Amino acid sequence: MVQVEVSVGPGETFDRALARFKKTCGKAGIVTEIKKRSFYEKPSEKRRRIEMKRQRKVKPRKSGDHSNSYNGRGSY
Repeated sequence: MVQVEVSVGPGETFDRALARFKKTCGKAGIVTEIKKRSFYEKPSEKRRRIEMKRQRKVKPRKSGDHSNSYNGRGSY
């Protein structure tokens, strides 16, 4: 559990202090943790999600594959 603390200076507006609090929570990863825990994820779904994330990172791109690029000659 991460504790986030923001001290409000004299003369500082509530809106500015709230903005600093939100920024600090975002950096600490609290918002993403809450979103992740808001619904139950089955262990099989979790394994599948992690595996898909790993495959996206490792997936090599072929150097000769230009199927999605526009060559400027008007042919598709």
